[in-house]
Amino acid sequence: MTVSLRDTRSAELYARALTYLPGGVNSPVRAMRSIGRDPIFVDRAAGAELIDVDHNTYVDWVCSWGPLIHGHAHPAIVAAVVAAAGRGTTFGAPTAAEVDLAEEVSRRMPGVEMLRMTSSGTEASMSAIRLARAATGREGLLKFSGAYHGHVDGLLAEAGSGLATQGIPASPGVPAAATAGTVIVPWNDADAVIEATATHDLAAILAEPYPANMGLVAPAEGFLELLRDRATSTGALLIFDEVITGLRVARGGAQELTGVIPDLTVMGKVIGGGLPAAAYGGPRELMERIAPAGDVYQAGTLSGNPLAVAAGLASLQLLDGESPYLQLAATTEALAAALAQAARSAGFQALRIATAPGLLTVFFSDRPVTDYAGAQACDLGAYAAWCRGLLARGIYAPPSQFEAWFPSLAHTPEHIARTAEAAAAAFGELG
Repeated sequence: MTVSLRDTRSAELYARALTYLPGGVNSPVRAMRSIGRDPIFVDRAAGAELIDVDHNTYVDWVCSWGPLIHGHAHPAIVAAVVAAAGRGTTFGAPTAAEVDLAEEVSRRMPGVEMLRMTSSGTEASMSAIRLARAATGREGLLKFSGAYHGHVDGLLAEAGSGLATQGIPASPGVPAAATAGTVIVPWNDADAVIEATATHDLAAILAEPYPANMGLVAPAEGFLELLRDRATSTGALLIFDEVITGLRVARGGAQELTGVIPDLTVMGKVIGGGLPAAAYGGPRELMERIAPAGDVYQAGTLSGNPLAVAAGLASLQLLDGESPYLQLAATTEALAAALAQAARSAGFQALRIATAPGLLTVFFSDRPVTDYAGAQACDLGAYAAWCRGLLARGIYAPPSQFEAWFPSLAHTPEHIARTAEAAAAAFGELG
């Protein structure tokens, strides 16, 4: 049964926001335009649940798009942030906690001996590309259709995530010269990769090892190994964007799961424990090209911010051992099974569910999705209607077919059961 959710206060706030914020939001997907409704304004959250300004409660499968692997307001993380804030919110100078966090990340991520912290994934991607160009003396960059690596000028070409959601093929205001060196090939297309790397002088191959910005689309068997081989044989660097997968799909990210080790790794989300933080890292010989150790400049006043570092350290400490990752994988698979059963019970056939530990996408498609074109071919209208049906029943799912769901360690079997019940009813409304 559809519950009667109030949205009076959210509507009032949205009307005000439209006066002062472009589109009424500070990031496009929050506007919920791709599912045909106005945004929900959140008041507070705890564990796996959100409460909006109209006092409606939702099971939250977005979890701030990935950083909240422990759910909202975990007591240990909150305590760490409060303690850090009491000592000062920012110094613009080194702290011991920055060293501790770098050491913790290096212990976990196979390809990271040293790292440089930034305040956002976009900044980390931009800096990793700059380092790759300096190290190789080349400018060309290979990326994949539907991959989103932040709003860097040279990468806003056939990007997924927010751009796919908004239907923007590329952003106005990006100089033609900025994307002139960007070569784009379809994900999972081995022949296209071989041809592109043979015909272009590339500084780097940039890839999400488990793309999650066109929805979750796993690499085909041997595809990541091909990227590693082509980068090595052509003198390019392989950069893995593990902003989403790093420290989430496994202790050592996707590179631990796959055994494919990149030259540089971009990290974010979990590394900040819910506060703005990201990083890029790699072997010492590459990272010591970064100023002041070397000649490649990158800086940031809030890089290594003490509050973000405290949250990140607390988050990682809670992830020690195998148990958290086994639990996260089990929760993800239980959710996938429950959603599949909900669809079957409603007689809904055109559905494919992709999973990796801590990640999930529900594709409204009657065939497997293996690339961006396949994601674009999904029934976006049906997804939008289904998502509105979930929201009406107190389930907060990604308001875009091109985004992943983010199960957390705070989600319980009861949350999955509530989601499955709502999903079945919403599937039934699709006809």
